[in-house]
Amino acid sequence: MNLKKLSSLLLSLVMVLSLTVPAMAAEGDPWYAEAQAYVTEKGIMADDGNGFDPDAPVTRAAVLQTLYNLEGKPVVEAEEGDWYADALAWAKATLPVEGLDSFEEGVADRGSVKGLLEAYAESRDFTADGLMIGDENGDLMLDKSLTRAEFAQILMRLGDRPIPAYSEIMDLQILATSDLHGKFMPWDYALNEASASGSVAQLATAVKSLRTENTILVDAGDTIQDNSADIFLDEEVHPMIQAMNAMNYDVWVTGNHEYNYGMDLLKKVIASQNAKTLVGNVLDEDGKPIADGYTIIEKNGVKIGVIGMVTQNITRWDAVNLAKCTVTDPVEESRKLIDEIGDDVDVLIAVMHMGLENEYGVANSGVTDLAEACPEFDLIVASHEHMQVEGTELNGVLTVENKNMAQTMSEIHLYLGKTEEGWDVIRRTSKTHQIKEYEADADMVALLTPYDEYAQNDAKTVIGKLEGGNLAPENEIADIPAAQVMDTAMIDLINEVQMYYTGAPVSAAALFTMNANLKEGDIHKSDASLIYKYTNTLYKVKMNGAQLRKFMEWSANYYNQYQPGDLTISFNPDVRAYNYDMFAGVNYDIDISKPAGERIVNLTWPDGTPVADDEVFEVAVNNYRANSHLLVPGGEIYDEGDTPELLEMDVRGDIGGVRELIGDYIRNVKGGTITPEVDNNWKIIGNDWDEELHQKAVEQIAAGELTIPVSDDGRTPNVKAITESDLK
Repeated sequence: MNLKKLSSLLLSLVMVLSLTVPAMAAEGDPWYAEAQAYVTEKGIMADDGNGFDPDAPVTRAAVLQTLYNLEGKPVVEAEEGDWYADALAWAKATLPVEGLDSFEEGVADRGSVKGLLEAYAESRDFTADGLMIGDENGDLMLDKSLTRAEFAQILMRLGDRPIPAYSEIMDLQILATSDLHGKFMPWDYALNEASASGSVAQLATAVKSLRTENTILVDAGDTIQDNSADIFLDEEVHPMIQAMNAMNYDVWVTGNHEYNYGMDLLKKVIASQNAKTLVGNVLDEDGKPIADGYTIIEKNGVKIGVIGMVTQNITRWDAVNLAKCTVTDPVEESRKLIDEIGDDVDVLIAVMHMGLENEYGVANSGVTDLAEACPEFDLIVASHEHMQVEGTELNGVLTVENKNMAQTMSEIHLYLGKTEEGWDVIRRTSKTHQIKEYEADADMVALLTPYDEYAQNDAKTVIGKLEGGNLAPENEIADIPAAQVMDTAMIDLINEVQMYYTGAPVSAAALFTMNANLKEGDIHKSDASLIYKYTNTLYKVKMNGAQLRKFMEWSANYYNQYQPGDLTISFNPDVRAYNYDMFAGVNYDIDISKPAGERIVNLTWPDGTPVADDEVFEVAVNNYRANSHLLVPGGEIYDEGDTPELLEMDVRGDIGGVRELIGDYIRNVKGGTITPEVDNNWKIIGNDWDEELHQKAVEQIAAGELTIPVSDDGRTPNVKAITESDLK
């Protein structure tokens, strides 16, 4: 709400009161006499230097100060400033109004007063109806200024409303992170290059700049996995935990990946964590909770109950590690704890390693179910899905979530009012900070530099050897990647890895960078990033033959349709390279002479048997393809009710994402030595050009006489074919 609306808010309440002559005015008295007597007796109407001149306009500052007076001037932290500074601080803390950060004292129009009064009524849970009255035609005249006489009438009417009185206002700030995944420094150890999109070192700067005496810092787990975090598991205190301890986190909840390395390791991590570890739904082999389910934190007399749980689906991903443990329903456990401590706290916060929605159809595995069952929560900090949720209400509960790898941090403010009975939550706000905008904290960098240096050196470790040539052949045409117009050993290796770890008979993978290749010679740990740039994790989905064909046709839209006279294959400028998947486990041809949607032909199993529409099988893909396309009903590929089924996410997450699985496969499955192996299970057909003219085009492109065009935004190469008419 802007300042105009703010004036409008106050005015709506005021007008309902002000524009008609009160019926109770004595004969001969001015029409505003009763209202003037009322505000004089109560001493609530702010004096902005004009006395009670009935026709003088009310200022915005006077309106705020008057409402603040009406509340009994509750104690509130305010910066020194104008005479109405306390009132402005009170309004910022308690009223759901935009524009107060750029507040100006000037004359208040009736519209802004209406808006402010409505916000006041909303925040105090009473109705603003009838406070502001229009003329004989019902017109509130919202663009007109409001006089002091009219405002006095509104205040008299406000006196009839049951408004709670707060003796003190407190701003409780919660800073929340999650899914940090080993990103302690601005460095990606898989790529072995700088990455300032987010890190704990940068988070430290953000926290320092925002923290107050009434701040609680919480994290919702997935801390010690990914970005080479596993190389530090034998440290007495993991560098991620050292960093969190240095930042003085108040609460840490275990994520699902904390269970990847066994219960003994997890207990060691919990013991080294200075923050209060919460996980109320995991019992060890002796039936004892591995950590408390709640904690109560006190800030300046306010008691905050924090409850923490992890998704029960950890038994799906780490069944062996949890074989002797008992994992219970996080929503049911939260309900029990609220019933136990609810009367003893003023605020209830949930910090959950759970996404918004249920996974795998498992009830109570998402925080939407939690909010339905436990509406007493004032705030839910969700996680796990690596999704930015700046602030949404689930069954009336404010809910936030962060991206992974320390890319974001949530800042939440719960504004509390003190009554004789305790503290009420008056208002809640939330925002998301982009951590790339913060520099790394110098103290944190000093603490973590030894680990950073070790991890960078580890990334250079030789894990194997490639013999017999490069994984991708030389491009026939420099700006047309061979790996996107023919089957290559590079894409076959990625698909082989995905099929090995999922056990799926079919796999799909994309080329992320045009110059991707792994060259003959030593393979270093970080070299997997040369053929697989991104931090994708591995998913396993179930689909039938018809769904596979739709998926393949969607992917084949990457090619422009071949036209007579074309001498090169070209790419659709509207499709990014990372959205073109190549498939393994089936044989097929792509007929680019046909329009999109009709190109996949000769689709068979390796033994030559056609893939039937009703056959059901598993397919390995990365998390991006699954979540952005395959599992989206009514999306780009599938209609409502026709999406594949998710069987498993983050397959072998204990090792890492697809990049890490490639390294593990080379080292531990292939024994450290690989050779370029390509099965040529697919090919492009339908490009019936004159081979002699094609070779002439190749030569002229190489000589710089012809240029391969790129898309207007520069993101897609080769968007138009070289034709016979282009030849010199």
